[in-house]
Parts: sequence; structure tokens; C-alpha cells
Amino acid sequence: MSSNCYIIDTSSLIELNKHNPRDVYPGVWKKIERLINSDRLVAPKEVFNEIKQIDDSLSRWAKNQSKMFIEPTYKQIEMVKEILKKYPSLIKVDRRYDADPWIIALAIELTTSPQKTLLTVKRIVVTEEKLRGNTIRIPFICKKYTIEAIDIIDMFRTEGWKF
Repeated sequence: MSSNCYIIDTSSLIELNKHNPRDVYPGVWKKIERLINSDRLVAPKEVFNEIKQIDDSLSRWAKNQSKMFIEPTYKQIEMVKEILKKYPSLIKVDRRYDADPWIIALAIELTTSPQKTLLTVKRIVVTEEKLRGNTIRIPFICKKYTIEAIDIIDMFRTEGWKF
């Protein structure tokens, strides 16, 4: 049994919903909800803001997962400023919401916060974005901050889930 904590990107939730809809794959979503309820799957509030822009089954599901979405802290706001100063091309200026820097800031904050457990908890970012050379995307910046970034299927593998 793993004690990882995952910080999930909007892209992973959208992909999961597209390929594993809740009405067809309820077991997948039950496991996701168990991670949320045990504080092992979180996302910044900006992920919720991105999801709720489209009123679909994912949006309706997300509205019932308030425990998952973390309000920004002062430390995260400062981290976002630092990230965007170093990597301004991370965000798309024309988008109303852009969760990417917030995902990284939350991962950094959780990684640097003192742990209240005897077990070492690994913080892992879950995103469908891939590391491609020096393209400024979540995995590239995670690598700069020595934070592991995996996709949703690799999260299932890491957790030992079989469906």
C-alpha cells in the first residue's frame, strides 16, 4: 500500500472522464474518491474553476468533491509569482483560468511542508502533459523542482489498481 499524495491536473480528470465515464466505470471513480477522502488526491481550486467552465458529468462530479480542491495559500501565491517570473510561457494569456502554475505551487508547498506522519509521503503531480525537450509545460517545471510527474494510468499502476 502506497502512501503517495497526488496533485492532479485538469487534463488527467478530463481524460479519465472521456475514456472511463462514471456510468460505465464506477469502480475507477470509487477508487479516485477513496484517494480524495483519505487526503491523498488533491488539486488547487483553479482546477475546479477550469472543470466547471463546461457543464458536464465531470463538472457535476467535481462539485461534490469539495475536499479535493485546495484554496490557495500565501506561500502558493508567492510560488506562482516565482514560477511565472521564471517561466512566463507556462500560462496562456487568453484563458480565463490556468491551473498549471497552481498545480506546481501546491506540489512544492506540500513537498516542503513538515510531514505530520512517520511514513515518508511522496508528492507526485498527475498530468497528461508530457515532457518534450525544453517545452515549458508542467512536467518540465516539475523536473526543475525535483517533483515527479506522471499520467493518470501511471497513478493507477503506482497504486496497484486493476480493473
